[in-house]
Amino acid sequence: MSLLKGITVIDFSQFLSGPSASLRLADFGARVIKVEKPVTGDICRQLYVSEVKIAEESTIFHTINRNKESFAADLKNKEDQEAIWKLISSADVVMHNFRPGVMARLGFSYDEVKAVHPEVIYAEISGYGQDGPWADLPGQDLLLQAMTGLPHLNGEQEKAPTPMGISVVDLLAGTQLAQGILAALYQKEETGQGSLVQVSMLESAMDFQFEVFTTFLNDGEELPQRSYSNHGHCYIAAPYGVYATKDGYLALAMGDIVTLGGLLKCDDLAVFDDPKGWFDRRDEIKALLAAHLITQDTRHWLDILEPADIWCAKVLDMEAMMEEEGYQILEMEMEVKTTHGDRIKTTRCPVRVNGERLTPERGAPFLGEHNDAIVREFGL
Repeated sequence: MSLLKGITVIDFSQFLSGPSASLRLADFGARVIKVEKPVTGDICRQLYVSEVKIAEESTIFHTINRNKESFAADLKNKEDQEAIWKLISSADVVMHNFRPGVMARLGFSYDEVKAVHPEVIYAEISGYGQDGPWADLPGQDLLLQAMTGLPHLNGEQEKAPTPMGISVVDLLAGTQLAQGILAALYQKEETGQGSLVQVSMLESAMDFQFEVFTTFLNDGEELPQRSYSNHGHCYIAAPYGVYATKDGYLALAMGDIVTLGGLLKCDDLAVFDDPKGWFDRRDEIKALLAAHLITQDTRHWLDILEPADIWCAKVLDMEAMMEEEGYQILEMEMEVKTTHGDRIKTTRCPVRVNGERLTPERGAPFLGEHNDAIVREFGL
């Protein structure tokens, strides 16, 4: 399905944040031409998170750059700059995630691009915004997590702050940029005018925390407090959290403590009949629950709680999740193939339109793979 058929994106971005935005546009049917530095290309090509490689390159690169074209060009070379300007002049969207000022030094700032192509959507991701004392700091995911309070929401109260185990801020910023681009494209259809779309990783991380940050701002700016044990959410009362069982782990969401105690035959919970105490005394309640739940296996507790419509779930790792019918029926996995025949299993776009899954099968491009075709097509 080509929802964005006819839309051309010139993508200068690297690593994860920008490429994740252009990946979604590509999934929706846009043509994404990835401009890369000759010889080395997108640094993400060599950004390994494991020993697994696809065509001697990073699996991350091949996951996040599927269904794109690669055009190798030196942005500091005059001839290549002329070629890039021709591409930009034919583009609907130009995007990058360089630090503030880099594109201006290269001669491709928004003002310069707008002067040549006023209808263009110019989209950019920065780490910390365009101005201020943090503007030139490296926009790296772990550092953004650290500086925006995220690690203080995970783990338990007396443990070290715990970052999330994925590049969550990169992906959040990419999601926000894709949304901004789509909104700007809609406006362009209505008005014929281009737009400058700007997203920072910092603002994306704060928007991600809107629930807890709004509570903090309206609660006398009292810092959120993690549970001492079985932590799940700083602002949600017991039983919310993850508990060890005899053979695994059980997640419990919100629920009536007295009702829960009766179902589980945990008589010690009967005294907590005041809902206000479910937060004020949550560590005490969680300690009692933890001691009780570990006496039986996870299936035993689920057989009691699920029929009573108590919000609960077994805690699965990836391997266990893949064995579940509930996961298998979604057909979340897909296979893409490079032009050299390399195959990679990955996740598909989670969006469906009219019941149709979006599953383009073209793999990530090799560096400069489409140079010759693009040169001929655009007369570069």
